Amino acid sequence: MNARLRPQFAGRRLLCNALRFLAIDAVERAGSGHPGMPMGMAEIAEALWRGYLKHDPADPHWVDRDRFVLSNGHGSMLLYALLHLTGYDLPLEELKRFRQLHSKTPGHPEFGVTPGVETTTGPLGQGLANAVGMALAESLLAAEFNRPGHAIVDHRTWVFVGDGCLMEGISHEACSLAGTLGLSKLVAIYDDNGISIDGHVEHWFTDDTPARFEAYGWRVIRDVPGHDSAAIEAALGQACKEGDRPTLVCCKTVIGHGSPHKADTHEVHGAALGAAEVAATRAHLGWTAVPFEVPPEIRAAWDATTEGAARHTDWRRRFAAYAAAHPELAAEFERRVCRRELPAHWQDSVGSMLAAAVSQAAAIASRKASQNVIEALQPLLPELLGGSADLTGSNLTATRGSVAVRRGRGPGNHINYGVREFGMSALMNGIALHGGYLPYGGTFLTFSDYSRNAVRMSALMRQRVIYVFTHDSIGLGEDGPTHQPVEHAASLRLIPNNAVWRPSDAVETVCAWQAAIERRDGPTCLLLSRQNLPHFVRSVQQLDDIRRGGYVLAGGDGPAAITLLATGSEVDLAMRARETLAAEGIAARVVSMPNCAEFDRQTPEYRGAVLPRALPVLAIEAGVSGFWRAYTGFDGDVLGIDRFGESAPAAQVAAALGLTREAVCERARALVHGARSR
Repeated sequence: MNARLRPQFAGRRLLCNALRFLAIDAVERAGSGHPGMPMGMAEIAEALWRGYLKHDPADPHWVDRDRFVLSNGHGSMLLYALLHLTGYDLPLEELKRFRQLHSKTPGHPEFGVTPGVETTTGPLGQGLANAVGMALAESLLAAEFNRPGHAIVDHRTWVFVGDGCLMEGISHEACSLAGTLGLSKLVAIYDDNGISIDGHVEHWFTDDTPARFEAYGWRVIRDVPGHDSAAIEAALGQACKEGDRPTLVCCKTVIGHGSPHKADTHEVHGAALGAAEVAATRAHLGWTAVPFEVPPEIRAAWDATTEGAARHTDWRRRFAAYAAAHPELAAEFERRVCRRELPAHWQDSVGSMLAAAVSQAAAIASRKASQNVIEALQPLLPELLGGSADLTGSNLTATRGSVAVRRGRGPGNHINYGVREFGMSALMNGIALHGGYLPYGGTFLTFSDYSRNAVRMSALMRQRVIYVFTHDSIGLGEDGPTHQPVEHAASLRLIPNNAVWRPSDAVETVCAWQAAIERRDGPTCLLLSRQNLPHFVRSVQQLDDIRRGGYVLAGGDGPAAITLLATGSEVDLAMRARETLAAEGIAARVVSMPNCAEFDRQTPEYRGAVLPRALPVLAIEAGVSGFWRAYTGFDGDVLGIDRFGESAPAAQVAAALGLTREAVCERARALVHGARSR
């Protein structure tokens, strides 16, 4: 450690108070926020950021920087104060605009808004799970790219957590897996202040947290005095020496430390101190600077730009030596980690995959078609990092080229997440944020309820994460209503910036995977069938139009009386109903709409050509009907499922719930005759 990082205690106290009062003043000016945590964790933050954190404020995206995650993100002003003081592009005016419209200092840290913020930590516990994903990505990248004498991937992931993070169940999912995998460069620092919004947590949270983490296989450093800078520094030093497992540093702190009348109470957790208490706190801590003023000598002591630039320059020098010794590895590292680009041959390769699916004309389940795509993609995209929440054999997310990720085994490309759907999804967000891998993970569509908030965070952060949701309808049959999704597709489609694909056959599945991989600004959910789906013949134009989200699959070359709109397995139902209707003299168009949101982004002219206003529309999907009213209008109809399913073979369930060819034809006849009568 640099000697300048060890000033006398009095100096450190001033450095910590600078953090405290930037947080106090910003919350006071905003009239809302959470001052208690920044006041209580100031010593911990100073010891970490000035003593151990490897970062370059001039380049927040340096690939070998340490990752810092504030999982207890309500204390965001602590992070903003740290970023401002250490030299990131976060001027004082932005701290003064805390929680204001379009500021770089929102109420909770948001990725992509504030330089230096590694992830969006709003919902408690997800930041901790993101950090586990980041540490896992670091570990796998190091195993894949480092070579003797060339440690180009060598950084830690640090995460601050509070009682709330550890009460959330996702903390168990993520931390249990982190211990099992032995993520030794992950360090969690627990702000054990015993307070949450409702008051003292001893009435509802009495877990033996250290013992819990020891049971996970973590190293636990207990009973660290959270306001003793030397003790904290020593504990962090011990954590850095751990080589086999993650570390939890348990720091006992006082929330709102320094406030004479509100410290150690829930009153300081989520509300401004008030002018009188701010003045009392200034007097109590001997802080004489006016609001938002930081004395020059304290600013100079906090500034990390020179040291950060030196560390970054040293890494560039070491990477140049690595590139000279291992040019192919270095080029691949730069593509995947630095530039995050697809390989040059990508378009040709995916074109060949699509051509193969067309020529094979296979009648297979879309989950199997998805596995075939992954099989073909793995040699092309070594950054693909798959997994499943204990349903690998059902989700079909593993292939012959999959190598299981195991503790101490080295590189791998498939993660057994265990029965941890929420944890898996949040870990994948962390992996994507870290860079170097394109994560995908599988579970049943009905269990997307467990994953949903992490899916929402993927969309909010615009992260390229692929969710493989199989068994997408009542077509899974005998497992019954607990496993038969009816509202889930519509629910996922409601998440802004979330791409939802429900392909009707192997060809559409290839297109869905291609779109998911090429997407750079958000997640993709693939809704895949358990049951076999027939192959549909398409023209070259129809193949191109799949990427538009909706297109005319049949009946587009002549006059028609009705449009049958369907997705996934129900496209076959629509096609078979079309044959029956044709025999009765009713011409029907069939529109496949694998991605509604993508279709909605097309031009009015294209959408009007696919769904002409002159024709009544019957939408067909094995799910809740209300979503489809936007496409059918008041003059159309929806054949859906607005109840829970049954436990029986799939065909019997479909018949019992009225999802049959006969039902489609009956609804279609009624619409056509109604249109004619008008």
